[in-house]
Amino acid sequence: MNIDSVIQPLQRFGVHLGLDRIVNLLANLGNPHYQVPIIHVAGTNGKGSVCAYLSSVLTEAGYRTGRYTSPHLVDWTERICLNEQPISSEELSQLFQKVQTAIHPDDEPPTQFEVITAAAWLYFAQQQVDIAVVEVGLGGRLDATNVCLEPLVTLITSISREHWQQLGPTVADIAREKAGILKPGCAVVVGTLPPEAEKVVRSRALELQCPLFTPQPSRQIATGWAEYIYEAEGQRGRGAEGEIKESAHHSIKYPLPLAGQIQLTNSALALAALEILQQQGWQISEEAIIHGIAKTKWPGRMQWTTWKNHKLLLDGAHNTAAAQVLRQYVDSLDAVNHKPVNWVMGMFADKDHTDIFTALLRPGDRLYLVPIPVEPWPGRTSADLQELSNLAYNLCPELSDRQIHPDLFTALEAATSTTTTEDLIVLCGSLYLVGDFLANTKYNS
Repeated sequence: MNIDSVIQPLQRFGVHLGLDRIVNLLANLGNPHYQVPIIHVAGTNGKGSVCAYLSSVLTEAGYRTGRYTSPHLVDWTERICLNEQPISSEELSQLFQKVQTAIHPDDEPPTQFEVITAAAWLYFAQQQVDIAVVEVGLGGRLDATNVCLEPLVTLITSISREHWQQLGPTVADIAREKAGILKPGCAVVVGTLPPEAEKVVRSRALELQCPLFTPQPSRQIATGWAEYIYEAEGQRGRGAEGEIKESAHHSIKYPLPLAGQIQLTNSALALAALEILQQQGWQISEEAIIHGIAKTKWPGRMQWTTWKNHKLLLDGAHNTAAAQVLRQYVDSLDAVNHKPVNWVMGMFADKDHTDIFTALLRPGDRLYLVPIPVEPWPGRTSADLQELSNLAYNLCPELSDRQIHPDLFTALEAATSTTTTEDLIVLCGSLYLVGDFLANTKYNS
């Protein structure tokens, strides 16, 4: 059975937040999610790499570890992994068949995301995983992953204004939705949040008597190496009465394979969650942590590759906060040294184009605009390229060039033909665009 033939028709249901459909579907499947201990990870940015760190370390520690993330870059099988290995196409097809047979004709049809989420729970239960790392799809409170009553630990990595069309117009509204994954008495690890978002999350944690941990970012101690200080100032568990739990300070030094300053924060969040698991009795040695983090892979985010002998930097950078992180990384590169950057970009129509361009574009840069070749759900379309071009000029009239191209690879041809192999070309604006590049260069990049 072709996976796309099963899953693609479900796109017509689009984004339809709510738990009734997934709860009914899972009940029809025997409630497999109740058999799976989970770490639940929400956030605007960073949640994918945090999931990657956690699953890699837990696998290294000897646990049978599931991982469920979205979206995929190239293939649906990437979303459901066991011990860092994607599910096979055959197994995923079989799961989809089982999920389909569990959909009662009188029930409201589930969405595409609910079907694959149900398939993930079913797979993890069948495989008898020891633990699963589960990434929230959209928001938290009404997300299809939010069906477990007692996660081992929850994380909220970051909160900024994205998907406000579904989650609410303000950062506080978005924080309220993401804080919906908190469960009574379950520990929560929280990254650095805007004040209005932090207030919402802390209030919800206090209401539910959730011990709350806010780890400080690790510090870089050498190129590619970081140090995390356990229970450092700022990482303190607060219970219902706000009591502070202190423990002896100790640290761990580890290699950091993922690029960008933000990974000092993301890896620290993962390490804080692992410390909570250790306190619960999970056997996770320092050696497993060091080797597990060292082996972590998370494609499509600050990923270096080559195309026609030109070095190419890939990054989703699909919202303002991610664009700011990308520009910070680009500016830190010795090879850039104030030289113009060549941006090959595509964006969806529902993104903050102004803020993303403001974060990325500088005088002298070149901009190559392309459409995004996929429509993840009905109504979510690629932004108008002429409007993007006009906007870019208004925001940064000192751009040395602006071009519109019909597809990604035509733009890459143009970018490489006018640059040297020493010039920086960055492909960004959407993970779907990055996925298109990886899918079409899978065997020759």
